[in-house]
Amino acid sequence: MTEITAWFARNGRHDLPWRRTRDRWAVLVSEVMLHQTQVPRVAAAWPEFYGRFPTPGAMADAGPGAVIQAWGTLGYPRRARRLWEAAAAITAHGWPDDLTSLPGVGRYTARAVAAQCDDADLPAVEVNGRRVAERAAGRALSDRDAEAVLVDLGAPLRGRDRLLALMDVGALVCRPRDPQCDACPLRRRCATRGARAGERGSRQPRYEGSFRQRRGRVMARLRAREAVEARSLDADALASLVDDGLAVVDRDAMARLP
Repeated sequence: MTEITAWFARNGRHDLPWRRTRDRWAVLVSEVMLHQTQVPRVAAAWPEFYGRFPTPGAMADAGPGAVIQAWGTLGYPRRARRLWEAAAAITAHGWPDDLTSLPGVGRYTARAVAAQCDDADLPAVEVNGRRVAERAAGRALSDRDAEAVLVDLGAPLRGRDRLLALMDVGALVCRPRDPQCDACPLRRRCATRGARAGERGSRQPRYEGSFRQRRGRVMARLRAREAVEARSLDADALASLVDDGLAVVDRDAMARLP
Protein backbone atom coordinates (compact mmCIF):
# COMPACT_ATOMS: atom_id res chain seq x y z
CA MET A 1 0.00 0.00 0.00
CA THR A 2 1.41 3.39 -0.98
CA GLU A 3 1.82 6.21 1.53
CA ILE A 4 -1.03 8.32 0.10
CA THR A 5 -3.37 5.29 0.03
CA ALA A 6 -2.58 4.35 3.63
CA TRP A 7 -2.80 7.95 4.81
CA PHE A 8 -6.21 8.48 3.21
CA ALA A 9 -7.58 5.23 4.66
CA ARG A 10 -6.54 6.31 8.17
CA ASN A 11 -7.00 10.08 8.07
CA GLY A 12 -9.46 10.99 5.31
CA ARG A 13 -12.60 12.90 6.29
CA HIS A 14 -14.81 9.90 5.53
CA ASP A 15 -17.46 11.00 8.02
CA LEU A 16 -18.52 14.12 6.09
CA PRO A 17 -22.20 13.50 5.34
CA TRP A 18 -22.07 14.14 1.59
CA ARG A 19 -19.30 11.55 1.24
CA ARG A 20 -21.73 8.81 2.20
CA THR A 21 -23.59 9.08 -1.07
CA ARG A 22 -22.89 8.94 -4.80
CA ASP A 23 -26.07 10.89 -5.60
CA ARG A 24 -25.25 13.65 -8.08
CA TRP A 25 -27.65 16.17 -6.61
CA ALA A 26 -26.45 15.64 -3.04
CA VAL A 27 -22.83 16.10 -4.07
CA LEU A 28 -23.58 19.12 -6.26
CA VAL A 29 -25.35 20.79 -3.33
CA SER A 30 -22.33 20.13 -1.10
CA GLU A 31 -19.87 21.49 -3.66
CA VAL A 32 -21.84 24.71 -4.11
CA MET A 33 -22.07 25.16 -0.34
CA LEU A 34 -18.34 24.48 0.13
CA HIS A 35 -17.33 27.19 -2.31
CA GLN A 36 -16.11 30.05 -0.08
CA THR A 37 -17.42 28.43 3.12
CA GLN A 38 -15.43 26.36 5.62
CA VAL A 39 -16.13 22.64 5.90
CA PRO A 40 -17.36 22.66 9.54
CA ARG A 41 -20.04 25.25 8.72
CA VAL A 42 -21.18 23.29 5.70
CA ALA A 43 -21.16 20.01 7.63
CA ALA A 44 -23.53 21.60 10.15
CA ALA A 45 -25.85 23.10 7.52
CA TRP A 46 -25.87 20.52 4.71
CA PRO A 47 -28.05 17.79 6.29
CA GLU A 48 -30.99 20.10 6.99
CA PHE A 49 -30.65 22.00 3.72
CA TYR A 50 -30.39 18.84 1.62
CA GLY A 51 -33.17 17.24 3.64
CA ARG A 52 -35.43 20.11 2.67
CA PHE A 53 -34.47 19.93 -1.02
CA PRO A 54 -33.55 16.26 -1.61
CA THR A 55 -34.05 16.43 -5.38
CA PRO A 56 -33.68 19.08 -8.08
CA GLY A 57 -37.46 18.98 -8.50
CA ALA A 58 -38.07 19.69 -4.83
CA MET A 59 -35.82 22.73 -5.01
CA ALA A 60 -37.21 23.96 -8.32
CA ASP A 61 -40.78 23.73 -7.01
CA ALA A 62 -39.92 25.54 -3.78
CA GLY A 63 -38.85 28.68 -5.64
CA PRO A 64 -35.76 30.88 -5.21
CA GLY A 65 -37.04 32.69 -2.13
CA ALA A 66 -37.39 29.46 -0.16
CA VAL A 67 -33.89 28.37 -1.15
CA ILE A 68 -32.37 31.71 -0.19
CA GLN A 69 -34.29 31.59 3.10
CA ALA A 70 -32.98 28.09 3.86
CA TRP A 71 -29.43 29.15 2.91
CA GLY A 72 -29.43 31.21 6.10
CA THR A 73 -26.11 32.76 7.10
CA LEU A 74 -23.75 30.65 4.96
CA GLY A 75 -22.84 33.80 3.05
CA TYR A 76 -22.56 34.65 -0.65
CA PRO A 77 -26.28 33.98 -1.20
CA ARG A 78 -25.88 34.28 -4.96
CA ARG A 79 -24.80 30.66 -4.69
CA ALA A 80 -28.28 29.77 -3.45
CA ARG A 81 -29.90 31.59 -6.34
CA ARG A 82 -27.65 29.87 -8.88
CA LEU A 83 -28.27 26.49 -7.26
CA TRP A 84 -32.01 27.02 -7.63
CA GLU A 85 -31.48 27.97 -11.29
CA ALA A 86 -29.47 24.76 -11.78
CA ALA A 87 -32.23 22.75 -10.11
CA ALA A 88 -34.82 24.32 -12.42
CA ALA A 89 -32.69 23.49 -15.47
CA ILE A 90 -32.19 19.87 -14.38
CA THR A 91 -35.90 19.49 -13.63
CA ALA A 92 -36.88 20.87 -17.02
CA HIS A 93 -34.25 19.18 -19.20
CA GLY A 94 -32.56 16.42 -17.16
CA TRP A 95 -28.93 16.21 -16.21
CA PRO A 96 -26.75 17.55 -19.05
CA ASP A 97 -23.75 15.62 -20.31
CA ASP A 98 -21.65 18.72 -19.65
CA LEU A 99 -22.36 19.95 -16.12
CA THR A 100 -20.67 23.28 -16.85
CA SER A 101 -23.78 24.16 -18.85
CA LEU A 102 -25.65 24.44 -15.54
CA PRO A 103 -25.85 27.88 -13.89
CA GLY A 104 -23.04 28.40 -11.40
CA VAL A 105 -21.15 25.22 -12.30
CA GLY A 106 -17.56 25.66 -13.47
CA ARG A 107 -14.79 23.28 -14.49
CA TYR A 108 -13.82 22.31 -10.93
CA THR A 109 -17.36 21.64 -9.73
CA ALA A 110 -18.28 19.63 -12.82
CA ARG A 111 -15.19 17.46 -12.47
CA ALA A 112 -15.58 17.07 -8.71
CA VAL A 113 -19.16 15.84 -9.12
CA ALA A 114 -18.15 13.41 -11.88
CA ALA A 115 -15.23 12.06 -9.85
CA GLN A 116 -17.23 11.62 -6.64
CA CYS A 117 -20.41 10.21 -8.16
CA ASP A 118 -19.21 8.32 -11.24
CA ASP A 119 -15.60 7.69 -10.18
CA ALA A 120 -14.59 9.49 -13.37
CA ASP A 121 -10.80 9.65 -13.60
CA LEU A 122 -10.79 13.43 -13.79
CA PRO A 123 -8.48 15.58 -11.66
CA ALA A 124 -10.11 18.68 -10.23
CA VAL A 125 -8.34 21.68 -8.70
CA GLU A 126 -9.80 23.48 -5.71
CA VAL A 127 -7.94 25.64 -3.21
CA ASN A 128 -6.51 22.79 -1.13
CA GLY A 129 -5.48 20.67 -4.11
CA ARG A 130 -3.85 23.66 -5.79
CA ARG A 131 -1.78 24.37 -2.68
CA VAL A 132 -0.61 20.74 -2.54
CA ALA A 133 0.26 20.70 -6.26
CA GLU A 134 2.12 24.02 -6.22
CA ARG A 135 4.09 23.22 -3.09
CA ALA A 136 5.03 19.81 -4.48
CA ALA A 137 6.10 21.37 -7.79
CA GLY A 138 7.75 24.35 -6.11
CA ARG A 139 6.09 26.90 -8.40
CA ALA A 140 2.80 28.48 -9.41
CA LEU A 141 0.79 26.34 -11.82
CA SER A 142 -1.98 26.81 -14.34
CA ASP A 143 -5.16 24.81 -13.74
CA ARG A 144 -4.19 22.23 -16.37
CA ASP A 145 -0.65 21.89 -15.03
CA ALA A 146 -1.97 21.56 -11.46
CA GLU A 147 -4.33 18.81 -12.63
CA ALA A 148 -1.40 16.89 -14.14
CA VAL A 149 0.64 17.23 -10.95
CA LEU A 150 -2.27 15.97 -8.86
CA VAL A 151 -2.63 12.88 -11.05
CA ASP A 152 1.06 12.13 -10.50
CA LEU A 153 0.99 12.82 -6.75
CA GLY A 154 -2.16 10.78 -6.19
CA ALA A 155 -1.07 7.64 -8.01
CA PRO A 156 -2.09 4.86 -7.75
CA LEU A 157 -5.34 6.42 -6.53
CA ARG A 158 -7.72 7.59 -9.23
CA GLY A 159 -11.12 9.19 -9.60
CA ARG A 160 -13.01 9.73 -6.38
CA ASP A 161 -10.32 8.52 -3.97
CA ARG A 162 -7.59 10.64 -5.58
CA LEU A 163 -9.71 13.79 -5.51
CA LEU A 164 -10.74 13.38 -1.87
CA ALA A 165 -7.35 12.17 -0.63
CA LEU A 166 -5.44 15.15 -2.04
CA MET A 167 -8.15 17.55 -0.92
CA ASP A 168 -7.80 16.15 2.60
CA VAL A 169 -4.01 16.35 2.53
CA GLY A 170 -4.35 20.04 1.74
CA ALA A 171 -6.97 20.66 4.40
CA LEU A 172 -5.39 18.65 7.22
CA VAL A 173 -1.61 18.70 6.81
CA CYS A 174 -0.54 20.91 3.88
CA ARG A 175 -2.35 23.82 5.46
CA PRO A 176 -2.00 27.46 4.43
CA ARG A 177 -0.29 28.28 7.72
CA ASP A 178 1.68 25.92 9.95
CA PRO A 179 1.86 22.99 7.50
CA GLN A 180 2.49 19.63 9.18
CA CYS A 181 5.16 18.39 6.79
CA ASP A 182 6.32 15.55 9.06
CA ALA A 183 2.82 14.03 8.88
CA CYS A 184 2.41 14.49 5.11
CA PRO A 185 2.32 11.36 2.96
CA LEU A 186 3.77 13.37 0.06
CA ARG A 187 6.77 14.85 1.87
CA ARG A 188 9.33 12.75 -0.03
CA ARG A 189 7.98 14.10 -3.32
CA CYS A 190 7.59 17.75 -2.28
CA ALA A 191 9.95 20.42 -3.60
CA THR A 192 8.93 22.95 -0.97
CA ARG A 193 8.47 21.16 2.39
CA GLY A 194 6.45 24.06 3.71
CA ALA A 195 4.97 27.30 2.43
CA ARG A 196 6.15 28.13 -1.09
CA ALA A 197 8.09 31.36 -1.64
CA GLY A 198 5.74 33.98 -3.03
CA GLU A 199 2.70 31.97 -2.05
CA ARG A 200 -0.42 34.12 -1.88
CA GLY A 201 -2.74 33.81 1.06
CA SER A 202 -6.38 32.85 0.53
CA ARG A 203 -7.98 35.00 3.20
CA GLN A 204 -11.26 36.58 2.27
CA PRO A 205 -11.58 40.37 2.28
CA ARG A 206 -12.48 41.90 5.63
CA TYR A 207 -16.22 41.53 6.30
CA GLU A 208 -16.65 44.10 9.07
CA GLY A 209 -17.63 47.42 7.51
CA SER A 210 -17.75 45.98 3.99
CA PHE A 211 -20.50 46.23 1.40
CA ARG A 212 -20.97 42.47 1.90
CA GLN A 213 -21.91 43.21 5.49
CA ARG A 214 -24.41 45.84 4.38
CA ARG A 215 -25.97 43.34 1.97
CA GLY A 216 -26.01 40.75 4.75
CA ARG A 217 -27.93 43.06 7.05
CA VAL A 218 -30.58 43.64 4.39
CA MET A 219 -30.80 39.90 3.69
CA ALA A 220 -31.25 39.21 7.40
CA ARG A 221 -34.23 41.55 7.53
CA LEU A 222 -35.76 40.04 4.40
CA ARG A 223 -35.38 36.52 5.80
CA ALA A 224 -36.98 37.56 9.07
CA ARG A 225 -40.19 39.01 7.60
CA GLU A 226 -42.43 38.35 4.64
CA ALA A 227 -42.04 41.93 3.40
CA VAL A 228 -40.15 45.04 4.51
CA GLU A 229 -40.62 48.65 3.48
CA ALA A 230 -37.90 49.33 0.94
CA ARG A 231 -37.33 52.86 2.25
CA SER A 232 -36.29 51.41 5.62
CA LEU A 233 -33.44 49.44 4.05
CA ASP A 234 -29.95 50.37 2.86
CA ALA A 235 -30.84 51.54 -0.66
CA ASP A 236 -27.55 50.64 -2.36
CA ALA A 237 -27.37 47.22 -0.73
CA LEU A 238 -30.99 46.49 -1.63
CA ALA A 239 -30.44 47.57 -5.24
CA SER A 240 -27.46 45.23 -5.44
CA LEU A 241 -29.53 42.34 -4.10
CA VAL A 242 -32.29 43.06 -6.61
CA ASP A 243 -29.73 43.09 -9.44
CA ASP A 244 -28.49 39.67 -8.28
CA GLY A 245 -32.01 38.19 -8.18
CA LEU A 246 -31.89 37.87 -4.39
CA ALA A 247 -34.66 40.36 -3.62
CA VAL A 248 -37.60 42.04 -5.32
CA VAL A 249 -39.40 45.32 -4.69
CA ASP A 250 -43.11 45.38 -5.57
CA ARG A 251 -45.23 48.26 -6.80
CA ASP A 252 -46.09 49.15 -3.19
CA ALA A 253 -42.37 49.64 -2.45
CA MET A 254 -42.23 46.54 -0.26
CA ALA A 255 -39.06 44.44 -0.46
CA ARG A 256 -39.08 40.67 -0.08
CA LEU A 257 -37.22 37.55 -1.11
CA PRO A 258 -37.98 36.51 -4.71
